Amino acid sequence: MTSLADLPIRDDLRGLTPYGAPQAKVRVALNVNENTHDIPEDVAEHIVAAVAEAVRGVNRYPDREFTELRTSLAGYLGHGVTPEQIWAANGSNEVLQHILQAFGGPGRSVLGFPPTYSMHSIIASGTGTRWIAAERDAGFAISAETAVRAIEQHRPDLVFLCAPNNPTGTPMSLEAIAAAYDATEGIVVVDEAYAEFMPEDAPSALTLLPGRPRLLVSRTMSKAFAFAGARLGYLAADAAVIDALRLVRLPYHLSALTQAASVAALAHAPAMLAMVDEIRGQRDRMSRELAAMGFTPYESWANFVLFGGVADPHATFEALFRESILIRDVGLPNTLRVTAGTEEETTIFLEALGRLGA
Repeated sequence: MTSLADLPIRDDLRGLTPYGAPQAKVRVALNVNENTHDIPEDVAEHIVAAVAEAVRGVNRYPDREFTELRTSLAGYLGHGVTPEQIWAANGSNEVLQHILQAFGGPGRSVLGFPPTYSMHSIIASGTGTRWIAAERDAGFAISAETAVRAIEQHRPDLVFLCAPNNPTGTPMSLEAIAAAYDATEGIVVVDEAYAEFMPEDAPSALTLLPGRPRLLVSRTMSKAFAFAGARLGYLAADAAVIDALRLVRLPYHLSALTQAASVAALAHAPAMLAMVDEIRGQRDRMSRELAAMGFTPYESWANFVLFGGVADPHATFEALFRESILIRDVGLPNTLRVTAGTEEETTIFLEALGRLGA
């Protein structure tokens, strides 16, 4: 039987492994930071109706410029962002891929700060962009000084900042983001996949966009909007950046069904986001109860908690899995990560972990 090693793939892809978050049918799945709450029934009915209407026209190609969706996304984001400043694709991963296709590639580099979203380095490899790993401060933070020092040392073509960070949940200040931008002539991408879970008074990097044409802020509907299966990611940036991304996207990359479903969901943004407060509450509850058990939860502005003090992460992961509870071993020593689920899911996880005494 032919193996991968027998195929003439690119040399820089040999030995790499694909993204591999575990997939399994379990009673409590808290491993990939999904929104575990159901979409409200009336919203679901509107989305179904919108998709049904779009099906009637699928003999034709969709709107290549996804005009209505860009208008809806700009309206949702606010901060003076216009439709001309919006880009969207099939999940934020494709958005990031478009960025690296346009601004990265062979002979260019992207700087990141591990531990961070694993797809940043994977997409870099896939586009032939050299990945440079820089160190974080204690507690997984990135100060302005740390960001600037790494940029001045490596002189990357792109800088990826994850705020709040995944897998740690760590926030990043606007001052640090602005300092990173000022320290480079390249592209700075702020991945705000978990922005809706930040404290309500916490400012977004969207506020930094005016006057910064090389700053890109990416978002997703997968998390707060409970829309992971629909695959819709997007970004806001200078209109010239959007023109650059048009050069690398595939024709008609967003299906008519995706556009229709996303526009319908955005029309119900307040209802879709009503569950965010409850998710924050379960996140904070987990932090308190994990600390009471003797673990060390890290500060999180996302919809998950990374906690340390786990003697044997793999054994604890397996023990929970045997109870049909799936969380995430992200490979950091003595830590595990768990998504904030519903109150019932959180209770099941905490009680099981308490019984294990891990």
